[in-house]
Order: sequence, then C-alpha cells, then structure tokens
Amino acid sequence: MSIIKEFLRYSRQTILPEIGDEGQEKLKKAKVLVIGAGGLGCPILQYIATAGVGFIGIMDFDTIEIHNLHRQILYTESEIGQQKAIVAQNIVSKLNPLIQAEAISEKLTIENAAQIIKQYDVIVDGSDNFATRYLVNDTCVNLKKPLVYGSILKFEGQVAVFNHNGSKNLRDLFPEMPDAKNVPNCNLNGVLGTLPGIIGTMMAHETLKLILDLPSLNNELVLFNTLDWGFTKINF
Repeated sequence: MSIIKEFLRYSRQTILPEIGDEGQEKLKKAKVLVIGAGGLGCPILQYIATAGVGFIGIMDFDTIEIHNLHRQILYTESEIGQQKAIVAQNIVSKLNPLIQAEAISEKLTIENAAQIIKQYDVIVDGSDNFATRYLVNDTCVNLKKPLVYGSILKFEGQVAVFNHNGSKNLRDLFPEMPDAKNVPNCNLNGVLGTLPGIIGTMMAHETLKLILDLPSLNNELVLFNTLDWGFTKINF
C-alpha cells in the first residue's frame, strides 16, 4: 500500500527523466539537517518534506513569537510560546506521513556541532546570525558535508552551495566573520514577509538537486534583489 501511495504522491516529479524512480529513492534515503526553523527554514522544510526527503532534522532553540508570523508560515497565533522545532516537526509530519522528522530544540554550539552535523548527508543553513553561519560552515568543512547557504535582508537575498565535491566554502568568499554590530539585520532593518519564501524555496531547490546529483551552484553566489528583480550570479 505504501508503494502505491509513494507512486501517486511523487508521480509529478518522478516522470521527469532527470529524477525517475531512482532519484526518488535517493530522496527517500537522504538525511537533511535544517538549521533554523524561521523565515528561511519554514519554506525549506515544507518543500523538502513534500518532495520526499526521507529523514529531516529540524534544529532551532527558539520559541514562536507574534512578530514571526508574517513570514514564518508554518506557525499560527495558537502556537505562540511553543518551541519552533517541535511545532515544525509536527507540521512536517502531517505534510508528509511517509517521511521522518526529528526536532532538535537546542542551540548549535562549538560543543555539539560536530556530533549533530555528522549524522546528516546535506546541511541547510537557515540561521539568522554570523556566529552560527561560520560555525556551521567550519564544521561542514571539517566533516566534508555539503552546505546550502542563504541569507535575507529587506528585499534582497543570497543563495550559495558550499563544500560540495571539492567546491569552496564561506570563508573563501568572506574569510573573516564580520562584527555583528556593523552589519544590518532583519530585527533592526526589516524584511518583507514574502522574501524568505522566495529565497527559502531556492535553497530547498538546491538541496533537492544536491541529493539528486543534478547540476547545482558551484563556487557561485546568487544575489537576488526582489524590489527590481535584479538577479546577479558572482563567481568566487
């Protein structure tokens, strides 16, 4: 019965010659860790779950607040105060009962990063601060794990794939972590609610392509200004 359900659920993507049954099996066997279940994490989780990624780790230590709701579309007012990772796990499991989702309601630290990240095939960084981004990057480099990176601010977003098949990593692009006090952020400068949906979906798309062995970003940083639809791809 589950085979029939899988066939029906995924048929619109398995008919693509680039995917087929073999590609769907790759998705089913894949383990993906999404770090951050906020603005970027919500669309990432939705799309990789519904595409059939077999095991998804959801890591976030934060709780849902009312100011999250305009862009963190997995959550509602009734869940304010609850742990994001646990609520996201419940929703993802309902979106696709054929997969497994694990909530990790703790902060990524130097002490736990390697132990957690080593369990997964692909790491997706939807975090919102430089300390976490550099910690994730450096751990992925040490463990030889591919990393899908994204960031957002106001109307602009960035997407890249790091450390995949020998490709470069975040420190090749930005060698030193900037001082957070000198860098604008969404808390102070704002973000239009649809932007993380756009960039998060792009990150989910790259995640699926990595698993499926399809061409993905390679030493390229995509800069997307959604105010004037300026799309730039920088080689590094």
